[in-house]
Amino acid sequence: MSHAINDEALDTIFRAARTHNKWQDKPISPALLMAIYDLMRWAPTAANCSPARIAYVVSKEAKERLRPHLDAGNVDKTMAAPATAIIGYDLDFARFMPKLYPVNPGAKDWFKDPKLAETVAFRNGSLQGGYFIMAARALGLDCGPMSGFDNAGVDREFFAGTAIRSNILCNLAYGDATGVYPRSPRLSFDEACKIV
Repeated sequence: MSHAINDEALDTIFRAARTHNKWQDKPISPALLMAIYDLMRWAPTAANCSPARIAYVVSKEAKERLRPHLDAGNVDKTMAAPATAIIGYDLDFARFMPKLYPVNPGAKDWFKDPKLAETVAFRNGSLQGGYFIMAARALGLDCGPMSGFDNAGVDREFFAGTAIRSNILCNLAYGDATGVYPRSPRLSFDEACKIV
């Protein structure tokens, strides 16, 4: 049995997918937001640590709380998007290790060092951010991922009193192609890779 997906699916997730900045006036249901997470959670992380935490910002009130923490170029498109995901990572992810990695009951203790825990949380949370984008695209949504925001401000506003830190913002919607920039080049295999 082949695990390869067809070209149409590859186009949807990668080749024809674009970063969107303009949106159709079409809502996104809570069920679809839940489906994104339900799909992305199956992708691998180190020892299944799964540190990503997501706050979906959808209400007008919540969007206004987000507004002052956005870089100027990201304000209009974020305020217009029906949903913005704050994809964060939990520095205290290890508390779930007994559930997530039952093959080793002592796995929680691997992350006692806060510096190591932070490195693992950030690395694997970032990995899950990529999975999030692929899952959203696979479910028919368009994405506008961003790093232009004040992390500390977002953390105070949406994750106060927790060990969660923001990493990536991702606008979600049904995109309007008139807001897509021309395709930028990518590095070739030889520029980015080597086989050793």
